[in-house]
Amino acid sequence: MNDKKSSSGVDADLVRELAKVLSEQGLTEIEVEHGELRLRLARTQTVAAHAPVAYAPAPVAPAPVAAAPAAAPAPAAAKDHRDDARAVTSPMVGTAYLAPEPGAKVFVKVGDTVAEGQTLLIVEAMKTFNPIVAPRSGKVVEIIVGDGQPVEFGQPLMLVE
Repeated sequence: MNDKKSSSGVDADLVRELAKVLSEQGLTEIEVEHGELRLRLARTQTVAAHAPVAYAPAPVAPAPVAAAPAAAPAPAAAKDHRDDARAVTSPMVGTAYLAPEPGAKVFVKVGDTVAEGQTLLIVEAMKTFNPIVAPRSGKVVEIIVGDGQPVEFGQPLMLVE
């Protein structure tokens, strides 16, 4: 380790190097322990969604106002499946893939019956593809993550009952 420490006793060069690793590897969190030093860096990602806006030209002459169609119901808030006993969770931070390679058939679909130990999806972490297997036999009732979606440790990936 380097001896360039700030007034707080933290090696600024080490922090910069770890931040570089976070960025280069596309990670959201990294933790390092060395002797009594324990350093955790995390970054947040914000995704902004844009709502479509409909524009209608102004009428040239006054016309009766037609009733506007009923607005679509707001999307339901994402369910938190962390306490759901049916949830299969990610054992690591990485990227989830529903198929073994781009364009290939997905491992499982909603409604499929799976056997204990069957591969449900894969999570790529640090260029290593890790199979996520069914912890029990059952039926896939919901796939929570999308193909190519970043996932966190402990994040529910799908529900098997």
